[in-house]
Amino acid sequence: MNLAALVPVMRRLALEAGDLILQVYNSPDFAVRAKSDASPVTEADEAADALISAGLRAAFPEVTLITEEQADSHALSASSFLIVDPLDGTKEFVQRRGDFTVNISYVQDGVPVAGIVYAPAQGRLFYTLADGTSVEETGAFAKDTAGALRKLSVAKPDNTALMVVASKSHRDQATDDYIARYSVRDMTSAGSSLKFCLVASGEADLYPRLGRTMEWDTAAGDAVLRGAGGQVVRFDDHRPLVYGKPGWDNPFFIAHAPGVVLK
Repeated sequence: MNLAALVPVMRRLALEAGDLILQVYNSPDFAVRAKSDASPVTEADEAADALISAGLRAAFPEVTLITEEQADSHALSASSFLIVDPLDGTKEFVQRRGDFTVNISYVQDGVPVAGIVYAPAQGRLFYTLADGTSVEETGAFAKDTAGALRKLSVAKPDNTALMVVASKSHRDQATDDYIARYSVRDMTSAGSSLKFCLVASGEADLYPRLGRTMEWDTAAGDAVLRGAGGQVVRFDDHRPLVYGKPGWDNPFFIAHAPGVVLK
């Protein structure tokens, strides 16, 4: 994969999908239905998925494509693939809380080497460059021309006063019990893959997830965090989280800045 060619395509498709999503989000009403796994889906998920899929297949027809909304792609297997969550944080979307994201990533040999996370309602755009470093773009987000870029770098953590970010919709007692093992200065909640980006930008030091996620939920945010110097490891043995697993399920994991002493 030519990452220099991939990055602008991912960026443009994420922005275009964000426009579609906001049209639905800002409408007076929209329908929500349950998928087979009981998770919610809206017309915004489906419209964004169709747009991104068509764009990626046109630009990179030879690359395997996995998306959350296309069940037939879930049976595919490849060492390298594009993986998409067109609207991560559908619960936040439905409740009009704003912190939902568009996620596109490229995985190579189990590692997410490129990714983009766009939060259209918050006007935040995070992605990896061709050299693997991560940036946040600011400005008006023109479709074909990148604006000002701020290089992302994780914070140097103080283990006596950590900043922790946790899930807004999936917080549970097990997560709270785990966080209680640390000396925490402050804590915030966020939805979707934004949590990875808050660690990547130095706004948080630690994001534990003790709940079910799929690879399309995490790959783009994982790529952005890795490109900012951060790490995503399995909860059980602290080995790096890998991608291309059968069924696309993730184990529990911890995203963190290096220097955090994991418990």
